[in-house]
Amino acid sequence: MWTAPVWVGIVVFYFFHALHLEDPYEEVVSGPLWAPQQVEQSLFYFYAFAYAITCGLAVWEGGRLRRDGVWGLAPGRSRYRVAAHTLAPVVGAGWLILVLPVVMRLVETRLVPTPQALMPLLMGMGVVVAWAVLGCALGHLTPRLITAPLSAVFVYYLITKSGQVEPVWLRHVSGATDTSLDFGEQYRALTLLVPFLFTATVAAAVAVWWLPASRTARRGVGAGAATAALVVMVLCANTASGWGYGDGPVSAGHASARCAGTAPRVCVAESGGAEERLDQVRSEIVRSLTTLRQAGVRVTVPTTVSDSLLTGRHKTPSTRSEWWLPLSQQAGKNGPGMVGVRYGVLLTSVRFPCVFPSSIQPGQSVDWIVNHDAAVLWAATLVDAEEPYLSRRRGEYGGSFQNPREVLEKVQERADDAARLAPKQQRAWFQDEQRRACRLVQEAAA
Repeated sequence: MWTAPVWVGIVVFYFFHALHLEDPYEEVVSGPLWAPQQVEQSLFYFYAFAYAITCGLAVWEGGRLRRDGVWGLAPGRSRYRVAAHTLAPVVGAGWLILVLPVVMRLVETRLVPTPQALMPLLMGMGVVVAWAVLGCALGHLTPRLITAPLSAVFVYYLITKSGQVEPVWLRHVSGATDTSLDFGEQYRALTLLVPFLFTATVAAAVAVWWLPASRTARRGVGAGAATAALVVMVLCANTASGWGYGDGPVSAGHASARCAGTAPRVCVAESGGAEERLDQVRSEIVRSLTTLRQAGVRVTVPTTVSDSLLTGRHKTPSTRSEWWLPLSQQAGKNGPGMVGVRYGVLLTSVRFPCVFPSSIQPGQSVDWIVNHDAAVLWAATLVDAEEPYLSRRRGEYGGSFQNPREVLEKVQERADDAARLAPKQQRAWFQDEQRRACRLVQEAAA
């Protein structure tokens, strides 16, 4: 184990280099924090390294067993017991490479992992044992001085490159999870069982040759084990071939929520980064809804306003009675703050009695945009959300119009003129703008 300082140093260095290269420490710890996601992220960079080191060390130890004739010197001892005793430090090294970054990540995020959160770690530890068996067997057959470093390089290359080549099932059976987790998601059992079985069955078939039996018996049992291993590998590959790129089976909705109030009942994700500001978030939502209704905007107050972070990667669309808004993303430390919450309320509550195209087609009339955007901008001004709305529209205008500045100025001019009217006139103006926008978009589609 004299190599331990080298690979432990690599793990520690790469942990801080890779995991904080794009996301600084302050952004990581400010949330959202989800233990399964953090464990998966910390393991992603170290699966291949752990398997490579394990295989290389196991080849070296297997070659030493052959050189010293250990099995021949003690024929009464079980070969499995000798192999287990010899490979224990090797397996421990592979496990440490996987456990160390997970512990470091959990310590810096102050998360307590659930058993389900540790499943990717346990899968990796099982695959480490399999590579130790395979490496030990290889060390019995080849010169360790050459094979040990070459096998480590080969395994590392095999695992890392399997996620970059066709067919797609290779990346799912490599032993390095190809599917990233979103907040509130967990791996389904099959996602982790397939890569473990794919490698473990090969190792089990190899270990059959260590049975204390005659050569003829070992050949018979070995052939049966090899056939069984091939069947399992084919089944694993067939199962994984139905998964997409980075799309192994996961289940969502496991994160707990913190809720407050009624009509609307507002819920944010625990450890999502905004749970301490829940009361303020609800106050902003209620105030924005009240302001819009008093100004004449027909707003249906939802029964619940929930954090879209709770739904995982497949976002649930809002309905009139149940809204899903990115509350943690908006109100968290890394978000825009309460103006983002008000902006979300604006986009969800201000509705038109018609449908507008999601994109602008070349040659199609876009006269309706001025009336539509002026009406929404007027409503945004009421709830102090005009800045994010204007910022978004500036970007969209720049990619759609040859004169984006003139269009934006016209929209702002109409909204400013409306704001100078009396309250009752403003209400009538808003409804008239809605009707005009709908009439113009219908004429453009005709």
